[in-house]
Amino acid sequence: MKNNRRDFLKISGITGIGLIGAASCVQANQSENMSARVPEQKFNMAGYAAPKLDVVRIGIVGLGNRGSGTVRRLASIEGVEIKALCDLEPDRVKKSADLIAPLGHKPDQYSGQEDEWKKMCDRPDLDLIAIVTPWHLHTPMCVYAMEHGKHAYTELPAATTIEECWQLVETSERTKMHCIQMSAGAGAVNLNMVRQGFFGELIHGEGCYIHDLLLGYNFNKQMYHNMWRLKANIGKSGNLYPQHGLVPLMQYMDINCGDRMDYLSSISSNDFMMNETAKRLAAEDNYWNEYVNRDYRGNMNVTIIRTVKGRTIVMQHDVTSPRPRGGNLLSGTKAIYQSAPPRYAFGHDGWVSEEEFNTLIEKYTPEASKKFREFSESAEKLQRGGHSYYRTSETDWRLIDCLRNGLPLDRNVYEAAASSAIIPLSIWSVSNRSNSIDYPDFTRGAWKTNPRGMDINLERGGGTTKLL
Repeated sequence: MKNNRRDFLKISGITGIGLIGAASCVQANQSENMSARVPEQKFNMAGYAAPKLDVVRIGIVGLGNRGSGTVRRLASIEGVEIKALCDLEPDRVKKSADLIAPLGHKPDQYSGQEDEWKKMCDRPDLDLIAIVTPWHLHTPMCVYAMEHGKHAYTELPAATTIEECWQLVETSERTKMHCIQMSAGAGAVNLNMVRQGFFGELIHGEGCYIHDLLLGYNFNKQMYHNMWRLKANIGKSGNLYPQHGLVPLMQYMDINCGDRMDYLSSISSNDFMMNETAKRLAAEDNYWNEYVNRDYRGNMNVTIIRTVKGRTIVMQHDVTSPRPRGGNLLSGTKAIYQSAPPRYAFGHDGWVSEEEFNTLIEKYTPEASKKFREFSESAEKLQRGGHSYYRTSETDWRLIDCLRNGLPLDRNVYEAAASSAIIPLSIWSVSNRSNSIDYPDFTRGAWKTNPRGMDINLERGGGTTKLL
């Protein structure tokens, strides 16, 4: 059956398509077959260290909800110079510039025109472009930045189609510019536990993005430019935002550096809430009429992934139901971890005590986390309160520290592509009665020998960049 499925995909051309839409996706003439791509990897970005940068000169495009936080987070790290800010709306640019002025940054400001971000990328005095724009712009902006000699640091998802995933991979390999996705990474303590054998052999993981965004985000006139996020929920049903849950599991399981995702199957419920919300709002405000009776994605999506080594991953996506935020799970032959609330167990007898939990956390906290905690505690200007978007994370710090020390980054373009590919693959599976579909190998076989990323114990060096 598996061979028949793969033969069908080759014949129909599905494997390489963007996979947007539903039943029409199965037509062979809509996109190129993935098998037509160059079979060999021209350059391996896994483990690649770009030339060191004493100062990381950054331009940031997209200064809305997350973008303004990105500006503040990066500006709080030693060795960073925010040289340029860009957004369609001039007031956002000025507000972000004023926000980081006390930290000594005086960025040039770009705004007002759709292509202003290109002018910013064209500058020769930038090293890194941070992209915090609507989803459909992430890949074209990353590609343009890399082609103009800049590393790309993009909000998630890095891509929304399989073709875009390949564009990121091929451009990064050709230009030798990093392409990093801003998604949350693996918990460093758990990753250290995995590598030291605490969990035994990993068997199974569960990740999710369960977050009620119905009124506060999707049906909110002030939240997103031109209602782009609400529109992203129309005309396709699948896991549209997988990275928060998937990326940590990929890092725990050494995906793309010892194992890889082999195939997936996905199923979605009907929409029981979004159209009803549109109708209710439209009854009081004509603005919402165009959103009534649209083809909204199902409220709940469940996607199951199997890796080449036989591990399983279950992903859930639900951003409309009135549920508490969901948590992740990691299960091995010796122990299990659950994130909500955080706890460990060694068997059916129950979870370890709070005292034992705290002892485990202290024992397995890796060197990079200790350094970050040390710098955070001594920082004078670091954002400590408010929204998490504004608080510098260990992920941000590690990115800048690696660039300044000329080290391989903790994450690379293959992670960005593989974690984004679940979006179009799940959409295809849902629209085809949950049939399974093969996962592209963006490493072109290099996953078998790729070195591990996530140098959580600073074995290669680094850990020298302070927080302001």
